[in-house]
Amino acid sequence: MSRRAGMVVLIGALITGAPRAALADRGAGERDRETAARALRAYATRYVLAAAHLTPTYARQTGLACSACHTHFPELTATGRAFKLNGYVFRRSESLEGKSPEGQQSLLLNLVAPVSLMFQTSYTSTKKALPGTQNGTVLFPDQLSLFTGGEITPHVGGFLQVTFDPQSGQIGVDNADFRFATHGSVLSKRATFGLSVNNNPTVQDVWNSTPAWGFPYGSSAVAPAPGAATLIDGTLGQQVAGLTAYTMWNDRVYGEFGAYRSAPLGIQRPLDSTATGVISGAAPYWRVAFPNVWGQNYLSVGTYGIAASVYPAGVTGPTNRFTDVALDIAYMHSFGSNSFTLDGTWIHEKQTWTAGGAANPTNTLRTFRMDAMYHIGTRYAFTLAPFVTTGTSDTLLYAPAPVSGSRTGSPKNDGLIAEVDVMPWQNLRLQFQYVAYDQFNGSSSNYDGFGRRASDNNTLYILTWLLY
Repeated sequence: MSRRAGMVVLIGALITGAPRAALADRGAGERDRETAARALRAYATRYVLAAAHLTPTYARQTGLACSACHTHFPELTATGRAFKLNGYVFRRSESLEGKSPEGQQSLLLNLVAPVSLMFQTSYTSTKKALPGTQNGTVLFPDQLSLFTGGEITPHVGGFLQVTFDPQSGQIGVDNADFRFATHGSVLSKRATFGLSVNNNPTVQDVWNSTPAWGFPYGSSAVAPAPGAATLIDGTLGQQVAGLTAYTMWNDRVYGEFGAYRSAPLGIQRPLDSTATGVISGAAPYWRVAFPNVWGQNYLSVGTYGIAASVYPAGVTGPTNRFTDVALDIAYMHSFGSNSFTLDGTWIHEKQTWTAGGAANPTNTLRTFRMDAMYHIGTRYAFTLAPFVTTGTSDTLLYAPAPVSGSRTGSPKNDGLIAEVDVMPWQNLRLQFQYVAYDQFNGSSSNYDGFGRRASDNNTLYILTWLLY
C-alpha cells in the first residue's frame, strides 16, 4: 500500500468507504458524523502527497491496512495523526445500532470486538555481564498486552493498553487515552477541538518526537539504563491522570493545555503519608506545534512542557519543584514507496530541591535525542539515533553504586542506537538493535566507582514483535 497506486486506493477507501459506513444512523446524529467525515477527508486530502502511506484494533474498525496509519508502528503517518486527532471515531466495520423512542441514536457498537493482542519476545546481551548474573537474557514474553479502543460514540473514542510485566508477574493498565473531538471554524478556517483524558504526559500527542511514542519503540527491560531522566520523559507514566484541551487550526497551528494530578496504581487510596512522589495539587501541561506540508515534505516544529511541585514523601509539607521545557521537530520526506523520517527532542529541566533529597538547592538536567529512519516500503527500516544527557553534578542524586551509580556525581550519558527492522508482514517485526555508550552516568571508565566501563553496558537487543 505504500506504492503510489496503493496510496490512491487507500485514500479513495478512506474518503468514500469510511464515511458511508459511518453514516449507519439516519437520525439526529447523522449531521455530526457527516461533519466529522468531511474533516477527515480534508486531512487525508491535505496530506496525501506528503505521506508515502493502526493497532489491529483500529484496522478492524476502519477496514484499512496498518500501513494506512503507520510507516513503522507506532510511528504515525498523516492519516494516522488525523485519525487520532479526530478521536479514533472513523469506522467501516458493521455495527449494532440502538435508537430512542424519539428516533435519536443511543447506541452504536462494532459487531467485531475492538480488541487486539501484542506479544513480544526478546534476547538481551550486554558487552560485559552484570556482576553475579548470567549474560544473554531471554524474555518470553518480553511484553504481553491487550489493546482495546476506537469509536465509542460519534464524538468519543479511545485507546487502552493493559500489559503483563514478566519482571513483576503482574497485569496493569499501561497507556490510556480517551478523547472527545468535534469540528468548527475560527477566522473562516477549519478547526478541530478536543479533550483528552490520559495517564501519561505526551501519550496523547500525534507526533513521534515527544517521549511517550518516541524512538526507540522497543528497548531492553533488563539492560542497564542511565540513572537520570527528566520528569516529562516517562517518569510520570501510569502515575498520573490528566485532562487536556486541544485544537488544530487550519492544519497549521496546534495548541494543547491541561493539567495532571497524581493517580498511582497499586497503593492505598486516598493517598496518605505512605505515598511517595505525589504531585501537590495539579501540574500544568502545555503543547504547541506548527505543522506544514510542501511537495513531498512534512515538517512540524513545536514545544511542550510541564511544571510540578512534588512531595518526596507523604502529602503534606515542603515540595520539590520540577519545570520541564522542551523543543521538538518531526520531519518526513517521501521517495515514492520509500520514505525518510527524522524526529528529535531537547528537554531542559530546572529542579528546585526545597524539600531536600539532593546535595544542591537547585539543579538542571538536559536531554537531547534524535532518530533518523529510512523506510524501504513497509518491509525494512534502518535507524541511527544519537542521544545525550547532561546536567548539574550532584553527589547525593547520583551517588556511587555498582552498575547503576556514578563515581563523579554526574548525570552525563551519551551514545548511539543503531537498529535494523524487518517486517515480513505489517503486523510482525523482527528488530535488531545495538546501543553503544561513550559515557554512562558521568564517565567512560570506572563510571560507577566499582570498575565498570561505559562500554561494558553496550547492549545487543533482538526483539520479535507481533500484533494481532
